[in-house]
Amino acid sequence: MNTLILATNNQNKVDEIRAVLGNRFDIITLKEAGINIDIPEPHDTLEANASEKSKTIFSITHKDCFSEDTGLEVEALHGEPGIKSARYAGENRSFEANIEKLLNNLKLKSNKAARFRTVISLILNGKEYFFEGICPGKIIPAKKGTNGFGYDPVFIPDGSNKTFAEMDMEEKNKFSHRKKAVQQLIDLLNTQ
Repeated sequence: MNTLILATNNQNKVDEIRAVLGNRFDIITLKEAGINIDIPEPHDTLEANASEKSKTIFSITHKDCFSEDTGLEVEALHGEPGIKSARYAGENRSFEANIEKLLNNLKLKSNKAARFRTVISLILNGKEYFFEGICPGKIIPAKKGTNGFGYDPVFIPDGSNKTFAEMDMEEKNKFSHRKKAVQQLIDLLNTQ
């Protein structure tokens, strides 16, 4: 069984990724690996931030690892919040404040089209691979649902009439950007 360190401290992301991977792969979180650091995301692309995280963990452990960076990209806001999705309303990483700022910025816009985009950086046997998952959808003007995290209560994926926050994990994974990226990672691992 492949053992991979997942370079994140975000338990919500860990839960989503483990739900996709099932028990085919042994995923170790930073906490479980005894690594207590918050890796900066200083770059201006999801790819570079994901790479920064996986390379940092690989340099510490010299073990196979992967990381991901995800952004919500809203058409009418020229791709915002994008790489700043987690800190859109400030460094305190408040989901509530981020959603409030997003809805305020979209109030006078007619175009509500948006997409979630996830980029995974995998370092396997010292070589880096990238995978991308995209989920198109739209932003609604008020929160609905209590599941999920981040912008899930205001995002409806194309092909559904529910927000991500109104879905259970299995239903969300039918649309999920993160699932699409993780599936590509699984496909590669299965060939190794």
